Amino acid sequence: SADYALTRDLKSALALVEVRVLDHVITSDLGALSMAERGVV
Repeated sequence: SADYALTRDLKSALALVEVRVLDHVITSDLGALSMAERGVV
């Protein structure tokens, strides 16, 4: 989905400036989704 693509792109872009992504949390009215818990980061 778009959330996974955004996480992947953010991780790649931030790696260029030596920033490590520990998690990417997406929130909505339905709750929150941790990409680290899903094994994406």
